[in-house]
Amino acid sequence: MRERIEQLQENLGLTIVGKIDAIRLVLVALLAGGHALLEDVPGVGKTLLAKSLARSIDGKFQRIQCTPDLLPTDITGTNIWNQGKREFEFLPGPVFANILLTDEINRATPRTQSALLEVMEERQITVDGLSRSVPQPFFVIATQNPIEYQGTFPLPEAQMDRFTLSLSLGYPTREEELQMLKRHQEGMIISELKPCISTQEVLELQRLCSQVKVENSLQEYIIDLVRASREAEDVTLGVSPRGSVALQRTTKALAFIDGRDYALPDDIKFLAPHVLSHRLIPTGGRRAKTIVERLLHSVPIP
Repeated sequence: MRERIEQLQENLGLTIVGKIDAIRLVLVALLAGGHALLEDVPGVGKTLLAKSLARSIDGKFQRIQCTPDLLPTDITGTNIWNQGKREFEFLPGPVFANILLTDEINRATPRTQSALLEVMEERQITVDGLSRSVPQPFFVIATQNPIEYQGTFPLPEAQMDRFTLSLSLGYPTREEELQMLKRHQEGMIISELKPCISTQEVLELQRLCSQVKVENSLQEYIIDLVRASREAEDVTLGVSPRGSVALQRTTKALAFIDGRDYALPDDIKFLAPHVLSHRLIPTGGRRAKTIVERLLHSVPIP
């Protein structure tokens, strides 16, 4: 299965130029059985990354463009009257996919945002009292523009906590952008990307990731980091217990991706800013990621 992961990383590298850490983080979120939040400006490749991942795992891809008039049923699906059969028939929404891209999630109303809560956590939706399971694996990649706030609805803490990690692609370097232009000139398009792993193999990888060993001292290190965030003076709301569970799950996935069946302190140090920052509410305009980096320097490493 190690070869499968290497093939998956190489496949994504064919369309996403130079963003090695971003690719690893997205794969960590996928193999940890979670979801990813991409906070970045438009045009840096967020949609391309989601589409490339779906094609690489031979999964079904769906995209939701969030707007203020988007309804919850536009996401989950609804029952419609079939005149020929003279009965109600369920019309599935875009959540019935393996890879779901929720573009500009903060432009949807809180009511519509809340429709994602059940499906992200429970892997099912409920319409008219009847629950329906979504396909497995089920992975949500949500995006939001951190610069433009006009006409947006900030995600509540409960919604932010559902995302296993957050990341930013950022602008490419001069060399990476030049390589992008050359690939476009050569005609490299996403439709030419071939699947390198099946959805069933992704489920097997998720199962194997859960078996990676996290030593007791590393679990205590995770707890110390989380508790330090709750006691920090410049933090209004610290990391929840769900955050500590997410940090352990992603640590296992990163160790597995790197070819180990055991975790290291460096795995936690690399992931902590991405797993914990979006779960913090800092005071005085401070940056959450800066606070997490400070905690990493102050909490003793086992």
